[in-house]
Order: sequence, then C-alpha cells, then structure tokens
Amino acid sequence: MKEDDWFLKGEERGNPATRIDARHDDDIAWSGGNTVRPIPHGAPYFAELLTRVRELRAGDLLLFTDWRGDPDERLDGPGTEVADVFSDAARRGVVVKGLLWRSHWDRLRFSEAENRHLGEAIEAAGGECLRDMRVPPGGSHHQKLVVLRHRAEPERDIAYVGGIDLCWSRRDDASHGGDTQATPMAEVYGAHPPWHDVQAAIQGPAVGDVEAVFRERWEDPQPLTRNPLHRLADLIRHEDTRADPLPPQFPDPPACGPHAVQLLRTYAHRRARYPFAPRGERSIARGYLKALRRARSLIYIEDQYLWSPQIAESFAEALKANPGLLMISVLPLHPDQDGALNGTPQILGRNQALSVLRRAGGERFAVYGVENRDSTPVYVHAKVCIVDDVWATIGSDNFNRRSWTYDSELTCAVLDETPDGREPRDPGGHGDGARRFPRDLRLTLAREHLDRPGVRDADLLDPEAFFAAFADSAHALERWHAGGRRGPRPDGRLRLYEPAPLSPLTSAWATPFYRIVCDPDGRPRAMRRSGVY
Repeated sequence: MKEDDWFLKGEERGNPATRIDARHDDDIAWSGGNTVRPIPHGAPYFAELLTRVRELRAGDLLLFTDWRGDPDERLDGPGTEVADVFSDAARRGVVVKGLLWRSHWDRLRFSEAENRHLGEAIEAAGGECLRDMRVPPGGSHHQKLVVLRHRAEPERDIAYVGGIDLCWSRRDDASHGGDTQATPMAEVYGAHPPWHDVQAAIQGPAVGDVEAVFRERWEDPQPLTRNPLHRLADLIRHEDTRADPLPPQFPDPPACGPHAVQLLRTYAHRRARYPFAPRGERSIARGYLKALRRARSLIYIEDQYLWSPQIAESFAEALKANPGLLMISVLPLHPDQDGALNGTPQILGRNQALSVLRRAGGERFAVYGVENRDSTPVYVHAKVCIVDDVWATIGSDNFNRRSWTYDSELTCAVLDETPDGREPRDPGGHGDGARRFPRDLRLTLAREHLDRPGVRDADLLDPEAFFAAFADSAHALERWHAGGRRGPRPDGRLRLYEPAPLSPLTSAWATPFYRIVCDPDGRPRAMRRSGVY
C-alpha cells in the first residue's frame, strides 16, 4: 500500500505556511511508526487521562485545546474535577498550557463563563490558559486535543485527538446511561442524555505533530480577541491576554507501531490572517475527497450532524461512480435542542443532505440512529469515517460546511501497514487489502450497536453482510417497538432514521436561517470546489 494514494501529499494540503509538514524528512506530509488506539466513550477516556496526568512530573508538559471545558467535570468520581487535576499538575511543576475557545454568550447556550472559570483555576495554580477568539465572526475553535510529554521518558508521550470535550455530559460509557453531570438538551434525551463519542490515543512520532498544531495556535501574535468590549472586560478582570513563550519542543517520541498518521485541519480564511495558515486550510475537506475517490466497497461514518447537501454531494459522487459501493451513516435520532430556532434548521439541513445521498445510492445507502437498552435515544457526537477498511479518521470535524470551511478543526487520519489477515482481504478491490486498525475500529463500533459481546463478528467482515446485519437488527427493533414492546427486547440498539417532515411554511423561513446562521460558508459565498478545496 502506498500512503500517498490515500494521504494528502504536502502540496495537496494547500497550506505551505504550516510547520507540520516541514517537520518531516523527504517532504512527507505524515508520520509513520505510531500506535493509534481508539477510545470509544468519555468515561474510559477520562479515566485514562486522569491516570496519565497524575503521573506527570516537574518539567513535563500538558497542552490542551477545547471547545468547552467545565472546571467541575469529574474525570472519575468525586475529587477528580478537571480544574483540580490540571491545577495539581501545575503545582507539581508540570508546564500546563491551555487554549479554550472564548465562546459566545452563555445566554445563547454556549460556554463563555465555564471556559473562563476553568482558565482562572489553572492560572491560579501556576499554569496558563488563554481564551482564544481568533476566529471569523460566528465561528469557533472546535479542536479537542491533549498532549502529554515526558521530559525523561519520551516513550510514554501520548496525544489525544477526537470529539470529546472536557465538559459535562461527556462521561458516558458503552451502557449509555449518560453523565450524572449533564447539560440541558432536547427533552427526548432525558435528564442524563446518553452520549456516544470517540477519541484517538496516539503514541509515536505523530505526538510531535499534534504538539506542533498546538504551538502554531499558541504562538499566533494576533490579539486573542478584536472585540473592544471583550478587551475591556479582560482588563477589568486582569485576565491574561498574552501567551508566555513555550519551552522548546522535545524531540519526537520514538517509533512504536505500524500506523501512519496524517493530521488534517480546517482553518478559516480570515482577514486577520493566521501566520500558519494565511489563506486558511481545507485539508480535512481535501483529505476526505481524496479518500472518497478510492472508495469501492463500504463507507462507514458516525457523525453528529451530516447537515450539508454540499458535503453530502461529495459522498454521493462516490456512490454514483461505484455501483457496488455501500454507505452506512450513524447519526443522532433527534436534534440536540428543542425549539424552532434550534431543531428545525438542523432537521432541514439533515433532510436535504440525506435526500442527496438517497438519490445517489438508493438502497445502497442506509442511515440509523442509536438508543440504549431503556429505549432512550443516544446522542451521537462521534466524528468517525472508515473507507474500505483501509483509511480511517477520528477527529473533531463534522460533515457540514462549518467543519469543512469555517471553524478550526483537527482530525487524525490513519493507515495501518498491518494486513487484517481475515477474509475478505481486499473488499475494496483496489489492491490495498483490509487493514487491522480501520477494520477493528469498524467492528468495535458495530459490536456495541448490535449488542454483540466479545468478538463474535465473522459475519461482519464482508461489506454486504455487514450492511445486511445493520438492516436486520434495526428492523427487528422497529418491529418490537411497533408491537408495543411486548416480549423480550431483541439484541441491538439501532433504529431506522426517518427524516422529520417539515411544512412548506416552516421550510420557507428555515431555509435562509439554516444557510445564514446555522451553517455559514467560510468565504462566505456558495461553496465551490475551486474556492474551497
């Protein structure tokens, strides 16, 4: 398998100003020799993060970025609040640096106060945490990463990249009972909304790449905010608005595994330019488009939104070009918030995107939601894509225009040099053969959704059998619900996703609202490949 058949070459990234490609020898735009381990769900991720942060010592490094950070979110029970754990590390002499999105007002259901309070706690302990609003109007810093570097033991270095914020509602597990510390959501999700998410743990040289992503943002000389009211408030609160220098970056950790890792990003094309992306960066969009052109057998995605018909068209083109290609999408059954200004535009955008895919793929395209064993819907927040059991991503980006053009995002694309060794060996028919990491990731997620304990998955290796297994499980559960839930509940948690109907009047006002407010283009103008990609 040639990595550059799937990964972007340096010139294909479209951003020669970034340092993450220049770090590598021979102009290779990725790092080899890594071990990447998926961590489904916040509870096991938080527990591991707690252990590893507590093991850091003076002179070690803890770097993180977050869309939202709740200072009192418990990583693993009482006494493990995020602010306390990170502050304790700073008091031990660990270099703790954080970048939090400054956020919009809390009255709009964002996290301005929470992010400020987390930063205040860390700074009081000797760390440094900045609230970063260097985004275009209405945009956000959506990256979720943590880097742990060990001054004397580089083989223990690790980075986490994915969709899990250090905040309320994320500490759930495979049983999907929800986080006891819950943020308000749509009523259908209950008092403790079940939450499905995935993070990637990276060890090896690519840890240095993730750190470089953090350093580029940290060292941006532009003011953290251009809003004069924000600046005045920061002055009154004596808030830190200038980043102190970081210590020199340690050498990359030694090679430790068979995985090649390419970091893909989105940065908007801002008037106040990022020095590391003066014309923005669209490598997430470019990376997906390159991989989708090679898709032959199965595309499997889990995503929070899949709102945009423009993004859906990229997948639709793959379905139209390859009559044997199948596609499965696992999405939330319901919007995250009730109300006409929250749920309705999301439903409209989702309906438009799914219509594009159904026209292209017909019965070869299937979409499902997930519920727990108590029949409460599970909010799918994961951002995962697997193509032909060869190329896989875990990241912060969703399949919508915000993530592909506007908000800052980070995803980890993985190729595994290890053949899977099980049949069928080359489901895509392009000579690369199924690889262990992407196939194991797909099967791990499938076992949960199908309620299959252990490794009973031989019938899931073949793409057509996998596609049929999802359909059979979902239809069995639908029949049980339709029959009044009498008798034993069938195995499986998959529900058929049916687009919610919207009246013509609702669509008339929701369409412009959706286009202008909920999913703005990064230019902003109609998304065209010549301009965006």
